[in-house]
Amino acid sequence: MKTLATAPKFKAFAHVEVRMSVWGHTAEGVAVPIYTLTSGKTEVRVTAYGAKLVSVRTPDSTGKVADIVLGYDRLEDYLNDNDTHFGSIVGRFGNRIAMGRFSIDGTQYQVPQNNGTNALHGGPMGFGRHVWQAAEVPGGVEFTHVSPDGFMGFPGTLTAKVKYTLSGNTLRLDYSATTDKATVVNLTNHAYFNLRGDDQGDILGEQLQLNADYMTPVDANLIPTGELASVAGTPFDFRKPTVVGLRIGEANQQLELGGGYDHNFVVNGQAGTLRVAAIMTEPESGRTLTVETTEPGVQFYTGNFLMGVFTGRHGIKYGKRTGFCLETQHYPDSPNQPNFPSTLLKPGETLHSTTTFTFGTTK
Repeated sequence: MKTLATAPKFKAFAHVEVRMSVWGHTAEGVAVPIYTLTSGKTEVRVTAYGAKLVSVRTPDSTGKVADIVLGYDRLEDYLNDNDTHFGSIVGRFGNRIAMGRFSIDGTQYQVPQNNGTNALHGGPMGFGRHVWQAAEVPGGVEFTHVSPDGFMGFPGTLTAKVKYTLSGNTLRLDYSATTDKATVVNLTNHAYFNLRGDDQGDILGEQLQLNADYMTPVDANLIPTGELASVAGTPFDFRKPTVVGLRIGEANQQLELGGGYDHNFVVNGQAGTLRVAAIMTEPESGRTLTVETTEPGVQFYTGNFLMGVFTGRHGIKYGKRTGFCLETQHYPDSPNQPNFPSTLLKPGETLHSTTTFTFGTTK
């Protein structure tokens, strides 16, 4: 889509400071490190628990710095939150699998149903609930998690890696995975953003531009029907910058099913190539977020199920629509949708995926 600006390309890791400290311990006594990456005026914090993106501090157009990622200041709060997936790397299969069932080569597998009748984000003990191994790399940190054969019902011992690196105002996530048995994999990051600041209310006034001519409609269980539907003439058309809240309350079956936006968009361009998926702009602060990805899709989610239960930073209870997610991914329920890009990973193959988040301002 020609109207989308291209984010700055990722360059060398010049002037990036990486600091590590022990953030706390799990109930089993496992030490959990947290890493702080600093480049210029951008500061990013990531932790080995769930390989989570904990914090992004970045300036607005006047230079005022705020945290634009929803989350907590204490490890204990993440350990006690089984619902929001704040900042997590979700897997083995991010998003939903219908009935938690899928087949590979005639063998059926069952993942626990933790979202109504669906399996969501790898089941109740998905990747966001584990302490990953951590190793500092130039410009950042690489997390590794080994998921045993049969865990949460998935076949194959899977070794998953995600590398966070910061350069200037661009945060890059490089994913990889290998397996010793044919399996399905869909890795993404579940950060919630609020470009005004994580304590500044809802995100309905922010302006979104999505590089997507099509989306995947869902049924009453939020499982894709298998159709690729044109966004033209619908509340899902964000091909030009559009205020998020402008049409979110319209009488539209898809919006009603999701309680707002909770849908996969088909990113224009060739999957496997790094291209712009989305640009979000917050008019008041002037902050912008540009997302580029090699993935075929992106889930736009408007925090419809945040219910003010969990108290985040500043003593704020994160309520409905106080954060948005742009989860770069393969499409939901892909193992059961033969027309969707495949999520099958076989022994001898290596999954590779890259997503970048560039934090800027309009001035």
